[in-house]
Amino acid sequence: MTVLDQIGQDKQRIAERLARLDAERAKLSNQLAEFEVAERALGRFGGKKVAAAKPKKGPAKTAAPVKKPDAQARRQSPAASLGEATLKAVKAHTKGVSADDVRKYLSRKFGLTVRPNHLGSALQRHRRAGRLENRDQRWFPSPSA
Repeated sequence: MTVLDQIGQDKQRIAERLARLDAERAKLSNQLAEFEVAERALGRFGGKKVAAAKPKKGPAKTAAPVKKPDAQARRQSPAASLGEATLKAVKAHTKGVSADDVRKYLSRKFGLTVRPNHLGSALQRHRRAGRLENRDQRWFPSPSA
């Protein structure tokens, strides 16, 4: 038997095993979904819920997992705080800038997703501290700052 024949047989054997594993994974995920539905129904209709750790949903682990940023990684604190980044964004626009433009700038330059009320609070803190001025709904760096 040649080396190429052995490689072909091994490749076919591995492909068959992967197909069996995929079928088993699909079957188990369907069973898990049915159990979760049953658990919710029992909880809703008076049955006591069992406080068990729920397994993570998603595909089974493979030999080479693909890295995806999870929610925690996306929420890590940025290099600059919101206040510092807001001040930098306003100073970058010498002719004044609206709050919406500041949000866009923070998203583009710093990768920050900022809620409007949080941005408004940061802008007002800088205004009260004398670092920013608000004229005609546009924000300007204070001349004394």
